[in-house]
Parts: sequence; structure tokens; C-alpha cells
Amino acid sequence: MLLWYIGMSVWFVANVFRSVGVDYRLVALGALLPLIVDLPAGHRWFGHTLVFAAAALLIVMVGTIGRTRLLRRRLICVPIGIFVGLVLSGAWTGGDAFWWPVLGGGLGHHSLLPATWAVIVEEVVGLVACWWVVGQFDLYLPEVRREFWRTGRLRAVV
Repeated sequence: MLLWYIGMSVWFVANVFRSVGVDYRLVALGALLPLIVDLPAGHRWFGHTLVFAAAALLIVMVGTIGRTRLLRRRLICVPIGIFVGLVLSGAWTGGDAFWWPVLGGGLGHHSLLPATWAVIVEEVVGLVACWWVVGQFDLYLPEVRREFWRTGRLRAVV
């Protein structure tokens, strides 16, 4: 599941925002956060709710009041990644967890991972997305890769 969330979140955000100011490391981390939060429960739980994503956004916005704009721009990448991660996981298809507490009721017990065949397909697609990112942004070059690990930025967003 790692390649699916990391590769697709970076690919998606790079194509939608086309900004050199995005920290793609934090986007990838944000995309994985719903899984990390829900892992102890073993099923989709609070991490796969819209409340979780909105709370992360609120924490970043309130927590960066009076701080530099650069810090806010960097940290906003985590909630962006969370929202992308929710889309990639299909969280919105299991309405009881995604819309909790808006629709009332519990969080449900939807599986954290899809069927094995779906995981394999997602990982292959994620691998292709990672390959595309590496090729598109010259991450196969050691100096470019070092810069990415240091700053989280992709050199030339097209």
C-alpha cells in the first residue's frame, strides 16, 4: 500500500498544483496518515473521516497564526496529503466512517485494506506513478535526489 499512496499522492498534487513550493515529502506523509492512525484499530476508523482531515487543516491554520508564511505553506501540505489519501483509499465510498459524525451512528467496520488483488493492482499503479515522478523530475540524478530529500521540492514542476 505504500507505493499506491506515496506515488499517486505526489503525482496527483504535482499535476494539480504545479507549484515548486510544495513539500512533496509532507504530501506523501499526509496521504499515509489515515492508514497510520487507523492501523491500531485494524479497520477504517477516525483517520478515514472528513473530521480528521478538517481537524488537521484547522490545526495547521491556527497553529501557524503569527508565524512565517513559508511555514504555513509547508505544513499545509500535510492536510492536502490527507485529503488526497482519503480519495485514494476510497474512504468516501464507506459513508458511515467518512461522514462521521455528520450522519450520526458509529464509524463502522470497513476493512482498512481492499482485497488482495486490488492491493496488487494499486501497488503496480503506484510503482508506475513513482517511476513517472522520478523520470519527470530527474530524481534519477543524485544531486537532484539529494535536493529533494533535503527540501521536499521537485525541481521543475511542469
